[in-house]
Amino acid sequence: MTTVAVLGAGSWGTTMAALLAERVATRLWARRPALAAAMGATGHNPDYVPDLVLPPGLAVTGSLAEALDGAEVVVVAVPSQGFRDVLGRAAPHLVPGAPVVSLTKGLEQATARRMTEIVAEVAPRHPRGVLTGPNLVGEIVARQPTAGVVAMAGPGGRPDLDLAGEVQALVSTDRYRAYTNADVVGSELAGALKNVVAIAAGMADGLGFGDNSRAALVTRGLAELTRLGVALGGEPMTFAGLAGMGDLVATCISPLSRNRFVGEQLGRGRALAEITAETRWVAEGVPTAPVVLQLAAAAGVETPICAEVDAVVHRSKPVPEVVAELMGRVMKPEIHGLGVGAARVTPPGS
Repeated sequence: MTTVAVLGAGSWGTTMAALLAERVATRLWARRPALAAAMGATGHNPDYVPDLVLPPGLAVTGSLAEALDGAEVVVVAVPSQGFRDVLGRAAPHLVPGAPVVSLTKGLEQATARRMTEIVAEVAPRHPRGVLTGPNLVGEIVARQPTAGVVAMAGPGGRPDLDLAGEVQALVSTDRYRAYTNADVVGSELAGALKNVVAIAAGMADGLGFGDNSRAALVTRGLAELTRLGVALGGEPMTFAGLAGMGDLVATCISPLSRNRFVGEQLGRGRALAEITAETRWVAEGVPTAPVVLQLAAAAGVETPICAEVDAVVHRSKPVPEVVAELMGRVMKPEIHGLGVGAARVTPPGS
């Protein structure tokens, strides 16, 4: 793997391309040619990560064909609702057998598909996988150490740990440590579901609540996303690792978190349209919330925190009413299926 294409010049795509360009030939595709030209001229991404100095070896282009020419690995870092369109346009230019690695943490609203499921539909002959974890761009740009998880599968969907190891070696640096995981489904779901919980954590911050509230919400949010993720085919331990708990904690507590920011502003009484109108980036938890409810209903799993986030974001429910709703739920054991008396309470819920 000596040539990589990164599709998407937002904050995370640009940052990952810069990391890769320090070690391998890397091309970054920007959707807007004007942005590609500005990045090439200045060595910075003025719209998304102006503080990041782009390595001299990073080639930025507005042409998908040029970005993908000879690329042995394709990294996709576009918002979830545009993922299918970008990959469809890229598909004719993909090198046969080149793995497609998603950095996107979301679910497609129209189909409830994960990003690797979209790859399987649009580019079925290509291996696919995900790179995920607690990866706040501002801290990576500041060269602070962090870690992530790589999970890969072959064209038929079977886990491919050898390929995951190759991608792991490709992305790991002296400040970014990647681990491998055989669980593509769980790794991908954890990254998508935690964004909805992070909006809830931001709401608590916006209401002025403290660490007790935050800790309770994060912990019960982890239980909720684990419960749904396992029902959808993920492995329980994945949600206790970097893709699950690690990413959830970072996204719920950091002022750098987009989803937490949106929740905080909602908690302060601002309207979602007003919040999103003043930002360039996408808070993936917003479009993901209704998809989570759809998947949960099909799986017969309760997701009360995600349900309340969806009610606020998409049905204008007042945030203070969420507190009363969650605190007033029927009493039940913390852990279901473990310990004396746990089996007496059904169905499980938060």
